[in-house]
Amino acid sequence: MQEVALVDVYRLLEPGPVVLLTTSHDGHSNVMTMSWHMMVEFTPPLIACVVSSADYSFAALWQTGECVIAIPAAPLAHKVVGIGNCSGRDFDKFTRFGLTPLPASQVAAPLIEECFANLECKVKETRLVDDYNLFVLEVVAAWQDPEQKAPRTLHHKGYGAFVVDGETVHIESRMP
Repeated sequence: MQEVALVDVYRLLEPGPVVLLTTSHDGHSNVMTMSWHMMVEFTPPLIACVVSSADYSFAALWQTGECVIAIPAAPLAHKVVGIGNCSGRDFDKFTRFGLTPLPASQVAAPLIEECFANLECKVKETRLVDDYNLFVLEVVAAWQDPEQKAPRTLHHKGYGAFVVDGETVHIESRMP
């Protein structure tokens, strides 16, 4: 074993795929890249996520209490990184990165047509926002593009490194 710098621990435990989080507030839709999220419950589906108070999307999420988590596949990697490297304070990211906003059914935030799945969410819990910028979201509607067969997701490894998921392995389990 070799010691790991504590600042690099997150690189060992990065959660699921990199996603795009959309918000809509005062007639302005925005999209941000996010990788710090995790499932916390199956029914109803609850997702915990960290949205920094420095992010432009933070105020919209806090004030509206809703968002969409859009899940991109690997072909969108360059757009996903570009979205994460700029702020919606400066321009319309949907236009700049050529993403198509679609109306959601339960929230004002838009779905993203190019993503293989979109999860409409409402903020369920905010007790950890002040200390950790951690929101708990309830998924209230979910969508998947049937045309995108076996999409491969991006997983952030830190400092500009990503892994694209690959082979699916099926192992018998007693869990559903």
